[in-house]
Amino acid sequence: MTTNLSPSTASGSAPKPPGRSPRTRWHLGVNAVVVVWLALFAAVGSAHHFLPHAFWLLVHVLLLGAVTNAIVIWSGHFAASVLRLPEANRGVPAALRLVCLNAGAAGVIGGMLFDRWYVVLAGACLVATAVTAHAVWLVRLMRRALPGRFSMTVRYYVAASALLPVGATLGVIMARGDLAGDLPERLRIAHETINLLGWVGLTVAGTLITLWPTMLRTRVADGAERAGRAALPVLLAGLGATVAGALLGPPPLAAPGVLVYAAGLVVAGRPWLREARAKAPVSFAAWSVAAGCGWLAGSLTVLFGILVSTTSWITVGERTSLLTAPLAAGWIAQVLLGALSFLVPVVLGGGPAAVRAATTSLERAWPARLAVTNAALLLCVLPVPSMVRVAGSVLLLVMLLFFLALLVLTVVQGMRNRRRAAQGDPVPAPAEVPARPHRVLGGVALGLAVVMLAVAGGGAADVRSLPIPERSAAKSADGGAVTPTGRTTTVAVTIHNMRFSPSSVDVPAGNRLVINLNNTGTDTHDLVLETGARTDRLSPGQKGTLDAGVVGRDLQGWCSMVGHRQMGMVFAVNVTGAGADSAADSGATTHDHSGHDTSATTNDTAADAFDPMAEPAAGFTARDAQLPPATGGAGHQVHKKTFTVKEVTREVAPGVRQKLWTFDGTAPGPVLRGRVGDTFEITLVNDGSIGHSVDFHAGALAPNRPMRTIKPGESLTYRFTATRSGIWMYHCSTMPMSLHIANGMFGAVIIDPPGLPTVDREYVLVQSEFYLGKQGGTADAAKVNTKDYDMVAFNGYANQYDHDPLTAEPGERVRIWVLAAGPNESSAFHVVGGQFDTVFREGAYDLRRGGSQTGGSQVLDLAPASGGFVELSFPEAGDYPFVTHVMSDAERGAHGVFRVR
Repeated sequence: MTTNLSPSTASGSAPKPPGRSPRTRWHLGVNAVVVVWLALFAAVGSAHHFLPHAFWLLVHVLLLGAVTNAIVIWSGHFAASVLRLPEANRGVPAALRLVCLNAGAAGVIGGMLFDRWYVVLAGACLVATAVTAHAVWLVRLMRRALPGRFSMTVRYYVAASALLPVGATLGVIMARGDLAGDLPERLRIAHETINLLGWVGLTVAGTLITLWPTMLRTRVADGAERAGRAALPVLLAGLGATVAGALLGPPPLAAPGVLVYAAGLVVAGRPWLREARAKAPVSFAAWSVAAGCGWLAGSLTVLFGILVSTTSWITVGERTSLLTAPLAAGWIAQVLLGALSFLVPVVLGGGPAAVRAATTSLERAWPARLAVTNAALLLCVLPVPSMVRVAGSVLLLVMLLFFLALLVLTVVQGMRNRRRAAQGDPVPAPAEVPARPHRVLGGVALGLAVVMLAVAGGGAADVRSLPIPERSAAKSADGGAVTPTGRTTTVAVTIHNMRFSPSSVDVPAGNRLVINLNNTGTDTHDLVLETGARTDRLSPGQKGTLDAGVVGRDLQGWCSMVGHRQMGMVFAVNVTGAGADSAADSGATTHDHSGHDTSATTNDTAADAFDPMAEPAAGFTARDAQLPPATGGAGHQVHKKTFTVKEVTREVAPGVRQKLWTFDGTAPGPVLRGRVGDTFEITLVNDGSIGHSVDFHAGALAPNRPMRTIKPGESLTYRFTATRSGIWMYHCSTMPMSLHIANGMFGAVIIDPPGLPTVDREYVLVQSEFYLGKQGGTADAAKVNTKDYDMVAFNGYANQYDHDPLTAEPGERVRIWVLAAGPNESSAFHVVGGQFDTVFREGAYDLRRGGSQTGGSQVLDLAPASGGFVELSFPEAGDYPFVTHVMSDAERGAHGVFRVR
């Protein structure tokens, strides 16, 4: 084996002696860059919950960082090999190209993280420059070489390198934002097609012409070069048709391009199948590449189906996001790791024994690793519970870390073996362990067992999302007291608009009851009977069956999703006939199996712990109410944020704890601020246990798509342009909306009025009421339904600014933005001892300082979901309380202090 993978090597000739040390040092050095990017990918995967644009970051660290570096490094090596030229892809010019490439990748990623479009632009230009310079070098290399059997490989590399700058340009346009209609989705599909199927796909296809038979240690199949030559124009035509369809027409217009591209892969891949039949894969490298190609084939099939089945590019954008993991992790990452596991031992050299030792090290437990990787990836793309999907993601991360650890250990040991060989010392040869079928199957079984344990663990952590065995009413209620008739009553029940239809059924006493439930609504629902019999939780469009068993008395049923029962999702089973007994007659009691307290108050409610006069613990710090100024200049800005839905248990008053549903872990959620004309692009990630959504009042657009409810583990991007000023509410719009808002899912977007003057201090206060449930539990849905609230607060904690006052100095101009988030109660904001000389309410000034008016204002009165701001100056030092002048609400916690010194 030699560091030059020439055609002679591919066809099975004897290996040459180890290459020169400088070449080995070069390859180890540049491939260390790839390893660093892979390690960074693993780090981002571990900390993605705490990073903005986490999904985008994961994809680009892998593809723009690790994969693009690997392509530039190894395509140069293979080009020199197949052209039979001394390798020239080393030295200062090659190093400069890699420096330019990595500086550009860092710029693109850093610019996106910190919302600096000009940095993204500069980084993309550097990446395009580096890859273009690489393409120019490849063309010059071809001109120097004599015609060769496998020179077609280099043409694949040149074509791929020519496509990347085009894909980078589309990416920069998307990063700039301010795109209308479905243009963002069109550009994204074109961008991903060019970069994934063009830049990466063409490179992989060209490389496998010689690398695949080399991995199998067999000869290149007859006609492989001709097949590669014939496939390239087909692949390019398919790419062009797909991109043109994405940019110019409806989705079905792009579908034929995907079909043509797949046909090109079939043309190029037929010799690879013949080679695999001639000598079956027996190594991690070969099987990893084969598995990756399988994921590519499946992804192209699904992509074709998506394009032909819809006419909306927005829908296509949502559905194709599910293909990111199969393409990035399933195809590209597996091909990359497989190639590295084969090439690194060759690069290390040191003689046949050293190469075998390094290969053996990298292939430790490879059947189990491949089984875990592909089964875990399958969990990430199937509609499984969110915790099971998380478990699959963790397994993928562990497999990557395991490979990186093996790679580092192999390189260290390989360098030692190389030194031994140079000094004439024998290199310890690994024991030959043939890949016997039972060893491979045993490893696969072990890997699948690990995945099954992860599924079990994820299901246990998210037991509510797993199917729950149905229980028979005859066993759990009083069915034994009635004589079974042997007959079955089967009824069809439909869910629509938060109602069961029909909402009750009549069943003869002693009959077995079977309910076929069809969820035609827009949210997840189920049906639970008081006996414990229940359906699975059904997503929109799904159907389920509830076997209630033999029924002998009237039964109550409901939907167990939080708050749905209180909204009227109840069901009744009425037993008819001589054997019918009522619940009262049988002495049966009614139980709520939804997991939520349905009474207005219980002995362990948090309301019992609420004392408006209580003091918080020492060292208490209130939520920072200071409002930073709007960023950027007068031009329209693009604000990109990621909101992650999190369920957190927080203290909301001294000694009072509630489990809140939040945007980014706080209630209220993060405050956004901008100017008229700014564009906001918010990515919502649902890490909760139930469905959630978001509705931004600051944008005007059709709500059916961006405000839809997403299931746990899903995400969506909400894009709007601010056309009117004011303080606007955003909130979860999933039903029951009142409960989701009451449990913490609300926040404020502030759009400055044009010409807004600067002030000395600026604060934002969001008023909301609390319907306290159990201590440490969620809001009480029954209280929300009856508007029986216990506590009112500014910025999510009762009386917090009494204990940690807001500050100002005498004579300073202070602006206070106020939003009444409700969900049900209004606000009458007032500063005791202060007078407002400026009042801005719901987009217009009621009162402006400096005009001919001599009047002032004492209160900013706001209905639920409305807002505005007031301005005042404090005449002298002292403590100035601020309240809602709905005084009973002020006494329930809507109280604070301005400390003026």
